[in-house]
Amino acid sequence: MNHQNPAPSSLVLLFQNGIFNMTLAAFSFALMGASAKWLGNRLPSVELMFFRNIIGVTLIGVTLFRIPLRQKGGKPGLLIFRGIIGTLALFGFFYNLTHIPLAEANTYNLTYPIFIGLISATILRNRVTPRQWLHIALGFIGILLIFRPTLDISLKNHLLGLWSGLGAAIAYLSINQLRHYYDHRATVLSFMVSGITLPLIGTSAGRIWPNATLDFLMAPFVWPIGQDWFFIACLGLAAMMGQIFVTRALSLGNPAVVGPINYLQIPFAILLGLFMGDAFPDGYTLLGIGLVILSGILITTSTTQTKSSAYPKK
Repeated sequence: MNHQNPAPSSLVLLFQNGIFNMTLAAFSFALMGASAKWLGNRLPSVELMFFRNIIGVTLIGVTLFRIPLRQKGGKPGLLIFRGIIGTLALFGFFYNLTHIPLAEANTYNLTYPIFIGLISATILRNRVTPRQWLHIALGFIGILLIFRPTLDISLKNHLLGLWSGLGAAIAYLSINQLRHYYDHRATVLSFMVSGITLPLIGTSAGRIWPNATLDFLMAPFVWPIGQDWFFIACLGLAAMMGQIFVTRALSLGNPAVVGPINYLQIPFAILLGLFMGDAFPDGYTLLGIGLVILSGILITTSTTQTKSSAYPKK
């Protein structure tokens, strides 16, 4: 008798699709932001960063027991730097998630390809074509449209938003170098360990020296109660699932095709924000968001296809 393996179901095939996995990643990260926004009504953003990373560290710790790290190492300073710079960028992102509309917070965080392009051209001296300069310029025009001084968003939040994108860009460029020396789990772990340690320092310092100006870096720990624990679980699980789906998407599909799908975070964030009481973005902000998305897509696709510079995968 001739036994044949049954054909995979439509659902299995869907989960083996890179675009579908990146769409799930975008929704997961938007859900993480919505959970942070809900928790931000009671808990400081510094504390939320601790909870965001503790589940991921636990998961990676389990994998280390099952599959030991395989790496040559040799760049501990760069590994520590990646963890710290990524965490400092996250301070700005999480503060904005809890203080401004989700759409604007996510858009600022997703400006990192624009900053990667600028850093690659000016500091790393990588070749950037005139067309790529145009893509970068489009992104900065979008940033300026979002940056317009308004009564709804303070200068502090705008600056922290820009920092979240710039810091993420520096962190991703570091990852691009670290991949030659370290197992990717070690690189992620450096970020998550820093993402636990620095917030703990921040909550301790906030109890000793409360400072409203630096509340994005340090604030007293507030013990979660009731429904807080449910949303903390949503926060940590959504962040973890987002990372898993991103990894699957980039391994299953062409990065030039699946990478830009990550910008679905922004429309997802708009919808979740409206549900949570955010105002719909005005015309100028929508145009700015659109230009940032367009710029990021063009930068990602052009650099992935030409492989002419050091753009890393997320």
